[in-house]
Amino acid sequence: MRLLAAALAVLATSAPVLTQAEEVTTYQLDNGMDVVVIEDHRAPVVVHMLWYRAGSADEPVGSSGVAHYLEHLLFKATDTVESGEFQRIVAENGGSDNAFTSYDYTGYFQRVAADRLPLMMQYEADRMNNLVLTEDDIVSERGVILEERNQRTENSPNALAREQMRASQFLNHRYGVPIIGWKHEMETLDMDDALSFYDLYYSPNNAILVVAGDVQPDEVLALAQEHYGPIPMEPDLPERFRTQEPPQTAERRLIFEDPRVAQPYVTRSYLAPERDAGAQEDAAALTYLADLLGGSPFTSALGIALQFETSTAVYVGAYYDGLNLDDGTFGFTVVPSEGVSLQEAEDAMDAAIVDFLAAGIDPERMEALRTQLKAGEIYARDNVGGLARRYGAALTSGLTVQDVQAWPDILQAVTAEDVLAVAERVLDRNQSVTGWVIPSREVLQ
Repeated sequence: MRLLAAALAVLATSAPVLTQAEEVTTYQLDNGMDVVVIEDHRAPVVVHMLWYRAGSADEPVGSSGVAHYLEHLLFKATDTVESGEFQRIVAENGGSDNAFTSYDYTGYFQRVAADRLPLMMQYEADRMNNLVLTEDDIVSERGVILEERNQRTENSPNALAREQMRASQFLNHRYGVPIIGWKHEMETLDMDDALSFYDLYYSPNNAILVVAGDVQPDEVLALAQEHYGPIPMEPDLPERFRTQEPPQTAERRLIFEDPRVAQPYVTRSYLAPERDAGAQEDAAALTYLADLLGGSPFTSALGIALQFETSTAVYVGAYYDGLNLDDGTFGFTVVPSEGVSLQEAEDAMDAAIVDFLAAGIDPERMEALRTQLKAGEIYARDNVGGLARRYGAALTSGLTVQDVQAWPDILQAVTAEDVLAVAERVLDRNQSVTGWVIPSREVLQ
């Protein structure tokens, strides 16, 4: 169905339409594979992305890291293709390719000249169904992911601290397990782990093909039917079930100590609602809240109060993690100035939040943010790869094409009252985790 902005404006909000939405056409193949085509004819380039509704939060208990492990293994051989051949073909055709794993999805993409799209589909469809692994592949690639964890996590005290924060925030949900995996479980990943995950989840009825660029929808559909259509669906694909968090009724705190920490800081996260299909208003309000509280140090409530008015902190920031299948997080980071204790910095942060909620929001600041967000949404359409990623990430996180296209106007419809209302619900200390990240206990004395 061709989706146009005029229809979406009625579904989204009563606010004026931001701008005409990109032309998106959707199909579903007989084997259950979803196809999304985003037309952009400004340059003879195409981005071909294959997304699987399987990420680290879908892994079996005890096999953390297998989704990311399999992502690496997919660049090995198939029945007809040698290991590394796909990447070589992409490079020889002047393109680029990569892959990524998140909590809710795994994705593979190539950016090439538009006339090379059939070749990309041929190779990508092949490795969806015909992967061939050897024990050498299993051992060597396990070493690669363990080294990646060493470089990105074990060698970074901040990454280790974030890992402990998430594990404390999500006691029962798989969002508390790192995407790359816990090291002791990564060390045991084997052929059976990889192939079990591959055979179950790397199926057309669990995949979304997103093609963006200088293409015609009917031509993309014909190619998808030719290359992906013959692959049989997985009849035993399970319902996407995740263990959910029990109600959090008590504040959680931790102290993370590592001598490599260069500057002690306070960090806090709260459970926060994600963008839900047909109900993105809270997420939009939280997007504003993050900027109002901890965006620019010159305009945000925490920046003004802690960095300029009192010199309590050298850095403050706020973030919101909303593009997930399940609840995400809203959080703050405060790095205190020299001579300011972590307790003083935390108390100042809490006082600034209370003052913000009591004082209300400056209408001029709301309008400035509205304009910035509008500009950001418009500029984002200049990047065809970014467009493809926007749709793929949303669709694998439970949203629809209509939700993606409604999002800019939902952002524009947010009011100050909406922001304050969601802040009152989300900024509940009983749903929070507060961490002090320090080089040694001496800083607490």
